[in-house]
Amino acid sequence: MTTAPGPILIIESTARGDDMKTLLAGRPVIITLDGPAGTGKSSVARSLAKRLGLDFLDTGAMYRAAAVAAMRRGLRPDQAAEVVAAAIEADIHFDWSKDPPSIVVDRTPVDDLIRRPEVTSVVSPIAAIGDLRRLMVSRQREIAKNHRRLVSEGRDQGSVVFPSADVKFYLEADAAVRARRRADQLLTMNQPADSDRIRRDIEERDQRDSTRADGPLICPPDAVRIDTSSLSFERVVDRLEDEVRTRLVR
Repeated sequence: MTTAPGPILIIESTARGDDMKTLLAGRPVIITLDGPAGTGKSSVARSLAKRLGLDFLDTGAMYRAAAVAAMRRGLRPDQAAEVVAAAIEADIHFDWSKDPPSIVVDRTPVDDLIRRPEVTSVVSPIAAIGDLRRLMVSRQREIAKNHRRLVSEGRDQGSVVFPSADVKFYLEADAAVRARRRADQLLTMNQPADSDRIRRDIEERDQRDSTRADGPLICPPDAVRIDTSSLSFERVVDRLEDEVRTRLVR
């Protein structure tokens, strides 16, 4: 009898990347991480950025922030024009003085709020709004102009936002593993967690994200594809660092 692999365990280690910080110092570089929910890409991207001495951009937080702005104004996901107007009015931006950068909506940090289940339940249809995606893509590219050494994670970073990125990654994992990771995360936040329901929600979201007209979830053809199902957090970051070293260090 075999047991399914557990959640990605975060064990921070920067020593391994010290030489990479030196090798990449002052060099403009964009690294993208794409993939569905629950693959660990946000934590992995944040750790990789820290190891390499790069800035970290969590683009998923921007869409979650748009969902918060819409919910505060009593809007439904199908009110596309109003949702986009709310996102503009809310002045969604990152506070780069924080580490990691804090996402701000209506002048208030919402880092914890955007991870709540009620936000998660509406973020996928809101993120599918074409005009909102175009607004966010424009803002993400503007961020890259001011932060030219960047690890950017999301669902369309290597395929749409930064198609000429120096290195692209696509993380994936079995749906059951991803559901358990999400359940464990909710439990640590003292929130109820039903793994079976979470798995159904994940599979439905994967379907929506991969079939939407604007910025669908796809693996860029030139991306390094990594299945994180049975890998520890540290091993995933090590693998990404090794790939960056192979491609950028001559």
